[in-house]
Amino acid sequence: MYALALLLVAAGVFAFYWFEGQWSNPLRIGTVVAGVVAGLAVFMLSARGRATRGFLSESRFELRKVVWPTRQEAVRLTWVVVGVVLVISLLLAGFDAVIRWGVKLLLGN
Repeated sequence: MYALALLLVAAGVFAFYWFEGQWSNPLRIGTVVAGVVAGLAVFMLSARGRATRGFLSESRFELRKVVWPTRQEAVRLTWVVVGVVLVISLLLAGFDAVIRWGVKLLLGN
C-alpha cells in the first residue's frame, strides 16, 4: 500500500515534468495535486493511515485541554528566556576567553 501511495505521488511529479511544453502550467500542477491527493487517499486506507487518523484525532482532543498563557505571561516568559540566554552566552564567552588565554600561555604565543 505504501509503495502504491508513493508511486501515485511520483507519477504526478513525473507527469509534471514529462508534459512540460505540451500542457499548460495549471494542468501540470493539477497532475501533481491529483497524485498527492490519490497517494494520500491510498495511504489513509491502509492500516498505518487508520493509525495516523486515530493519532490526529487524539491529538486534537488533547489540544483542547491545553491552558494557553495570557499575553502578559507570554511576554514575561519571553523576557526571562532572553535574560537567561544573555547570561549563559556571557558565561560561555568568559570560559572561551579563559581557555584561549590558557592555550596561548601554554603555546608561548
